[in-house]
Amino acid sequence: MPATLSVLTRNRDFRRLFAAELVVFGADWFVMVPLLVLLPELTGHGFWGGLVLAVDTGINALLLPYTGTIADRLDRRKILIGANLASFAAVLVLFAVRSAATAPLALVAIGAMAVAKAFYQPASSAALPNVVEPADLPAANAISGSAWGTMTVLGASLGGVVSNAFGPYACFSVTAACLLAGSLFTALVRRPLQAGHAVEGEHPRPLRALREALAYIRARPRITALVTVKSAVGLGNGVLTVFPLIAVAHGAGALGAGLLFAVRGAGALFGPFLMRPVLTRRSWLLPGLALSMALYGLGYIGVAFSPWFPAVLLLVFVAHFAGGTNWFLSNFVLQAEVPDRLRGRVFATDLMLATLSIAVSQLAASAVVDHVDMSVVLAGCGLITVVYAIGWWLGTRRMAGLSGRDDHPEMIKP
Repeated sequence: MPATLSVLTRNRDFRRLFAAELVVFGADWFVMVPLLVLLPELTGHGFWGGLVLAVDTGINALLLPYTGTIADRLDRRKILIGANLASFAAVLVLFAVRSAATAPLALVAIGAMAVAKAFYQPASSAALPNVVEPADLPAANAISGSAWGTMTVLGASLGGVVSNAFGPYACFSVTAACLLAGSLFTALVRRPLQAGHAVEGEHPRPLRALREALAYIRARPRITALVTVKSAVGLGNGVLTVFPLIAVAHGAGALGAGLLFAVRGAGALFGPFLMRPVLTRRSWLLPGLALSMALYGLGYIGVAFSPWFPAVLLLVFVAHFAGGTNWFLSNFVLQAEVPDRLRGRVFATDLMLATLSIAVSQLAASAVVDHVDMSVVLAGCGLITVVYAIGWWLGTRRMAGLSGRDDHPEMIKP
């Protein structure tokens, strides 16, 4: 752990980029947790929470193929700052959500924030290798991978506490301040966030650039396997729709919902750090990815049948420890293997598949959540993930290593 964290103390630019990610991810939860509780209270219907989650992930998924191309063609620093400022403007709309009649404004605001995130995520992932030395990339990736988990722990738990004590609108104010801080931290990064050739000279048109990235992925079976990994956890993500219902069923209210999201983040936080040694053994990566998918699904099958809230919290932690490991392992290999000029588009494709699967899962869960017991939703999502994990493992078990960069060297041009 000290060796991993030393990159933060040695590299000022990475420290600033990481700080920007922390406050941006934290801002997300100071919006999401209060809304998931507020909208059912205002409208009397549980499906509103699922709609908010589905709008957030669905819009993100639809835009990622285009925004990934933008991340390879334009200045990534300007993209990151612009995305945060756009999210700031969208948050201001949430202050108008005061009744059932104004509830649709929440979807408008979340939709606008989703558009901004679609630009932010691939640019941020693609920029990371440019602010650290190659030898520091594994450690930097583990730290960066922990940003989402760290701020899910803090943002979700504090979001629940602040919402419970001061109301959701206080949380929205915190979100606005965090987004402005994220823009400032990004502006202070000195190193360029992409290789020089990515912003100089002629660029291919977006459609042509996207086709080039897809051809790169298709030509490398191992890269194809890696960009389909996160979909397993995504297809089980409909469980988030019933988090507020789990909390209510156990008498925990908004505080309990925040705690569930916080435990989810704690699992995602510790997964990357504890599983970093797997990166030194490439033969463990594919089995580790398959195991992480299956463990996520088994965790939520356990949640479906657990009557004790502390056991629910433990199982949610285990599931997202596996989910965080899944995300971290696949991200690291993609960052190491994909050339800079294609990295934004490949990460966009990766994120698109993941977020599209999340949106499908959340829409399906929100469609049935008012008609079936929440245990059915939990068990169904968990079972889907386990079945996907088995199918993915059967399809990839004969692959030797994960280093596919030399498979077709003619496709990697300077």
